[in-house]
Amino acid sequence: MIPVEEALTRVFALCPRLPTETVPLAQALGRVLAEPARALRDQPPFAASAMDGYAVAGTPAPGDRLRVIGEAAAGRSFDGPVGPGEAVRIFTGAPVPTGATRVIIQEDATREGDWIALKGGLDEVGHIRPAGGDFRAGDALSAPRRLRPFDLALLAAMNRAEMVVTRRPVVALIATGDELVMPGEDPRPDQITASNTFALKAMVEAEGAEARILPIARDDAAHLRAVLELARGADVIVTTGGASVGDHDLVAPVSRDLGAEPAFWRIAMRPGKPLMAARLFDALMLGLPGNPVSSVVCGHLFLLPALRAMLGLGAWPAPTREAALAEEVPENGPRAHYMRARIEPGGRIRPFAQQDSSLLTVLADADALLVRPIRDPARPEGHPVRYIPL
Repeated sequence: MIPVEEALTRVFALCPRLPTETVPLAQALGRVLAEPARALRDQPPFAASAMDGYAVAGTPAPGDRLRVIGEAAAGRSFDGPVGPGEAVRIFTGAPVPTGATRVIIQEDATREGDWIALKGGLDEVGHIRPAGGDFRAGDALSAPRRLRPFDLALLAAMNRAEMVVTRRPVVALIATGDELVMPGEDPRPDQITASNTFALKAMVEAEGAEARILPIARDDAAHLRAVLELARGADVIVTTGGASVGDHDLVAPVSRDLGAEPAFWRIAMRPGKPLMAARLFDALMLGLPGNPVSSVVCGHLFLLPALRAMLGLGAWPAPTREAALAEEVPENGPRAHYMRARIEPGGRIRPFAQQDSSLLTVLADADALLVRPIRDPARPEGHPVRYIPL
């Protein structure tokens, strides 16, 4: 068995490099920006008023009377200069007229017809946003990055209608085993409903990939081979079950017959020891365990980091956070243990008493995986530990 860190390094070495594509700005949310996006104009493109009020020239004083010579609103500028003794009625976002040096807020002026009188205690702030005060033409939004709603607002202000992004990875998901049927079917007494692929589908789609659920592969070499052939063209091929050493565990031998180049098999972790990785059909192949919890944990540790690497976000392990233990934990054994746990009010983490890898109810109640390194000693309540958010 190899440690998790070494296995992840080998997985990254198998990740294909994905090409880029251009998408409309309105479809770019969640996509990974593949190259810096440069502004096509200044923002704001002109000196703009930050308040409703009056644009004036010079340094008027309380008690001064100024003649209102026009109006400027957002999208409708005043075409002309402003000189001493003059004012232009102006609204937030409007271009500041030529010659104006400040905006007197409307609360500091009293208007009578075409004249305003300035009150005492004038606000000394200029209330003018300079041209290019946010960004200049040529300034760039850096890449790579996963585009958030705020990024789209910035790109729109930059006048960018299209983005160059990394193509979405295509993930083929294959459940294996004669015991499985799809949800909604009528299972025999000796069968169960396939669940792993639905969790994995949701996980990879949330990471920005496209998921394809292929037919369940039966415990027959010819049938498994046929289903694997359907995965050609995917960037990642994920099987669940059939990767151990039983008589019906056919994933390893059948994939080798199809030309798979194995990278490893079996990892010093729990749950999830019987995990394999290979290169098949120019794709990353991951053979995940069949137990639901093992499958999901391996998905968090290996599949999602692999997708992030393919998208250009870097080859990094699953991100962890720190919390204090809500109860003591015993010494860990020879395999890293990823314990289902819950973050309690106040931020402490408490592992569940039951950690069997078949218990989906415990997984559904968990919001964290408490990470116990190999041979980690017993830890008391309050000791800081690392965890992976779920």
